[in-house]
Amino acid sequence: MGAICAADCVRSTERCEFMGQGPYLFLAALEGLVQAAVLTITAAGLSLVFGVMRVVNISHGEFVMLGAVIAWFVSNALGAHPAVGFLIALLISPLIVGIIAFTAERLVLKRLDYNPEATIVATIGMLYIIQQGVLIAYGPDARPVEPPFYYRVSFPWFGYSGYKLFIVVAAVVLMGVIWYVMRNTKAGLIMRATQFDRETAQAFGIPVERVSAIVFALGAMLAAIAGVLVVPIQQAHYLMGQDPLLLSFIVVIIGGLGSMSGTVLAAVIIGLSDGILSVLFSPTLAKMISTLLVALVLVFRPNGLFGKGVR
Repeated sequence: MGAICAADCVRSTERCEFMGQGPYLFLAALEGLVQAAVLTITAAGLSLVFGVMRVVNISHGEFVMLGAVIAWFVSNALGAHPAVGFLIALLISPLIVGIIAFTAERLVLKRLDYNPEATIVATIGMLYIIQQGVLIAYGPDARPVEPPFYYRVSFPWFGYSGYKLFIVVAAVVLMGVIWYVMRNTKAGLIMRATQFDRETAQAFGIPVERVSAIVFALGAMLAAIAGVLVVPIQQAHYLMGQDPLLLSFIVVIIGGLGSMSGTVLAAVIIGLSDGILSVLFSPTLAKMISTLLVALVLVFRPNGLFGKGVR
């Protein structure tokens, strides 16, 4: 009888300890969801560029950084209410980054005829040019941008930033727009045709090179939007593009190069796991597990979970 009581006490203690971890698990899940939202937008741009152009853009993370830095410049130059500055930055920053990317594509990638090896080297060069240019113009300091609004959502255990939840909603809406454009518009049909077979698309009169330039700019604009969204919760810094680039590659490799649905699913998995493990254990462990997932996917599914062979 005493042994049964002791076992019940142990189970009761374990149950209480688990319930005591509930708030931490919930907070970790929320943080992981926010990270997954930003990662989805960033990786979607990388996946779109590779899917249509078959170009691995090593400079993609720098477009996230550019978006954040330009948002800082805009918000400080206006001196208006943070919400006004944020909305204007959300319009101006992707536009400027898109123009820069479009120009880089015309001047560099087009001249290389989108050769896979050459474009990797070229985008590495673009990475350092953008990074060092921002260092000269912006400086080495990390600088904050004020959130557009302060609102805390009350949960049973704690209050949580309403702006962070806004990021999640914004990511869902943006991905819905991308899905609709890709599936239900002429522009989406042209991009899908170019992705499926560039030579056949060109034979049917599709201006493949112009489509490539526009897609490269759109991918950079998505990265800039992610930068604008994340900078109120993460300071703008000229080196802040490194982590988004690494995680975006992890997501795209796991989801499948060029697969938008795979990218979204992988971003949610990686974002949630990275956020939960970072809060409960350590960011280093989270990165190790993400890298292990990439290795396993490359061994058993070389084209990713939803990827297809390159035509």
